[in-house]
Amino acid sequence: MAKALITTSEGIKIDVEGTPKEISALVQHLKKESPEPFIRRRHGKAKAGRVLLGDLLASLKDGGFFKKPRDLASVKAGLAETGHHYPVTTLSPVMLRLVRKRSLRRLRQDKRWLYTS
Repeated sequence: MAKALITTSEGIKIDVEGTPKEISALVQHLKKESPEPFIRRRHGKAKAGRVLLGDLLASLKDGGFFKKPRDLASVKAGLAETGHHYPVTTLSPVMLRLVRKRSLRRLRQDKRWLYTS
């Protein structure tokens, strides 16, 4: 049995398992239905005018927000003051990415992680 992962132009992913003849028949059928079914979208840079969370955190760092150690709740509050509301579950991986890039430091204090510059 052959397997294939097909992505249509609308972004629909189809996981197919069958004989090569059945898969090629399905591909031909999909080509007839839509003019370009196999366009892969590239994940590149963000659209113009879109503000990224990493850029917002960098602006907080440049403004001296991380001179004192801050936990995720205070980072969330700092972003909320500027009108950007993010859940803590979204902040956590971005903060860890900044630590790995060495833009921020992370300290363990009283069983909590604190972030500082």
